[in-house]
Amino acid sequence: MTNLQATTTLSNGVKMPWFGLGVYKATEGAEVIQAVKIAIKNGYRSIDTAAAYNNEEGVGQAVHEALEETGLSRDDLYITSKVWNSEQGYESTLAAFEKTMSKLGLEQLDLYLVHWPVKGKYKETWRALEKLYNDGRVRAIGVSNFQVHHLNDLLQDAQIKPMVNQVEYHPRLTQIELRTFCKEQGIQLEAWSPLMQGKLLDNSTLQEIADKHGKSVAQVILRWDLQNGVVTIPKSTSEQRIKENADIFNFELTSDDMKQIDGLNEDRRVGSDPDNFNF
Repeated sequence: MTNLQATTTLSNGVKMPWFGLGVYKATEGAEVIQAVKIAIKNGYRSIDTAAAYNNEEGVGQAVHEALEETGLSRDDLYITSKVWNSEQGYESTLAAFEKTMSKLGLEQLDLYLVHWPVKGKYKETWRALEKLYNDGRVRAIGVSNFQVHHLNDLLQDAQIKPMVNQVEYHPRLTQIELRTFCKEQGIQLEAWSPLMQGKLLDNSTLQEIADKHGKSVAQVILRWDLQNGVVTIPKSTSEQRIKENADIFNFELTSDDMKQIDGLNEDRRVGSDPDNFNF
């Protein structure tokens, strides 16, 4: 894990970058296009979007422009999207996927996720993802915001085990039980909102560790993700922040640092509870 292009190998052998750019709340059009292009030009290879973010077209445009401008090939990039709750179900998921691909302007997606565990629907949605995977339309499939009990339920009928589970994960929500379960099952955990939407940036414990390493609090948190074996995708649209977030491959947290950060856990979310959401 020594550079921005470092990858983890998913259970099906596909290589997924440890680090990427999230584009949640990046506005469709100029803002998201610029952010994605800046990230790719600065060495990022993974971009995470979703139908619900309403910026898949901008992401697609940025990817095509960045490939032309950098000379990279499509195989160098790892693009993720997600099926939204209102589109869940078997046929509707297949239709939603086609819409996503048309917006992105891609032939194949690297990772497609079930965005939330919609009760009574996520199993049919998963069946659709299995078809897309078997048809070669997607290189890897996974879920997002699934707790242990959702995964256990899904695994009862699944033909293919999810390769990734993308969840809210940061020092106030360390998800120990879920992380252990995913590791045992060979499911790669991925963090959304790794910086707790900025709510941890003035934490004194983290600041102390950051000062010791000559790094920012954000860099310490993102490094903690990686050392815990968690893929991370911080969101930013600022060029300076996009570069700074990725500058985490030239230092290592000590086991004492890691313990201190783990100790900040309060099981506290900034996003919705996967057992109690209504969208």
